[in-house]
Amino acid sequence: MRITRVYTRAGDRGRTRLVGGHEVEKDCPRIEAYGTVDELNAVVGLARTFHRAARPAEDDPIERILDAVQNDLFNVGADLATRAQDRWEGMYRIGDADVKRLEEWCDELNRDLPPLEEFVLPGGGPVGAFLHQARTVCRRAERRVLTLLRSEPDVEEGCLRYLNRLSDLLFVLGRSAARAHGEPEFQWRKP
Repeated sequence: MRITRVYTRAGDRGRTRLVGGHEVEKDCPRIEAYGTVDELNAVVGLARTFHRAARPAEDDPIERILDAVQNDLFNVGADLATRAQDRWEGMYRIGDADVKRLEEWCDELNRDLPPLEEFVLPGGGPVGAFLHQARTVCRRAERRVLTLLRSEPDVEEGCLRYLNRLSDLLFVLGRSAARAHGEPEFQWRKP
């Protein structure tokens, strides 16, 4: 794909086009859903950038996972930006195999973490904090996809399942990053 010009002026009146050319309002549930996924990808990118700056190891598991997650999120966004009638043969769709991979990463990372004794507050250094922020944006993206599913029942639930599991992984990644960077985790203190 080659993009020669970023601006199109097509959205100056609050409308945009989905994959396939169908025009919609910029605040419709589909745009809200994939726009929030795009925001999530940007926050994951921040966490990844800070992580790479501090831990440049080639075989680092956090880097490997964040790289895959960013690519997955691009696929989630493409899926959400494409109406059922505009899908094409061979179009990649997020599904059960992607969700299973997230679960496997959760289990892999969790094995090296101490058990939780209390609720964890967002923090754990810059990388951990960005990953916790990503988790909250992921939960919002999940809510936006649920709204889309209610308004357009032909949308499949693969993206919803993926985002639900991704928020769990982002929590574990936040804890793993704090540990990898030698940062303390903040814990909730009971009043």
